[in-house]
Amino acid sequence: MVKAVTFFLVAIVILAIFGRLRLPGQNRLAARKCPACGRFRIGRGSCACGKGEKG
Repeated sequence: MVKAVTFFLVAIVILAIFGRLRLPGQNRLAARKCPACGRFRIGRGSCACGKGEKG
């Protein structure tokens, strides 16, 4: 029983470590959001809300 609990805790710690890692491309993905409404912009046109910048 102690072995199972220890294994479970080690697995949770490993998942927490991987959860803190920054994945490549996150900055680029965040830049694709509309600054006005926060939705993702698809393509090169402006956002559907009409307030976002073109880019």
